[in-house]
Amino acid sequence: MKASSTKSKAKTTEDLRIGLDAKQRDKAASLLKSILADQHVLYLKTRNFHWNLIGPRFHSLHEFLETQYGELATVIDATAERIRMLGHVSPGSMQEFLDAATLKESSGEAIQGLDALSVLRADHETVTRDLRKAIETLSEIGDAGTEDFLTGLLQKHEQTAWMLRSYEG
Repeated sequence: MKASSTKSKAKTTEDLRIGLDAKQRDKAASLLKSILADQHVLYLKTRNFHWNLIGPRFHSLHEFLETQYGELATVIDATAERIRMLGHVSPGSMQEFLDAATLKESSGEAIQGLDALSVLRADHETVTRDLRKAIETLSEIGDAGTEDFLTGLLQKHEQTAWMLRSYEG
């Protein structure tokens, strides 16, 4: 006998009674999925640069980037969990992330420290601008919880951008 070709599909939304209707939760989850996608691209880019870093100040920059991708891993997890709190399933494949991301990948090749910092600073600044727009939308639809969550992310990305600018000199 052949195994059934029908696969069960996981529900993408749940029936929740948290003070947000399905439309509000759908919009918030959509914004979060895009943010999560960019976080993954930024995480992978930061690891890539950590691995392939060359040039002056190698050791300090190598450690700095390790700290940065560790912090990104934490916010990735929190963002995916926020999506789940809104009753949606979090994307989980690289293809889903690449399809939803606005940031672009960097291929694996040796990179000078200051070049890596410049690229990452620009990406964190892009994420910061995108978060501001998302926060404004969440305010308009009345999702204070996700708005507050993204405000915390915004502050982390602003701080990282500042640190990267400071390293650049």
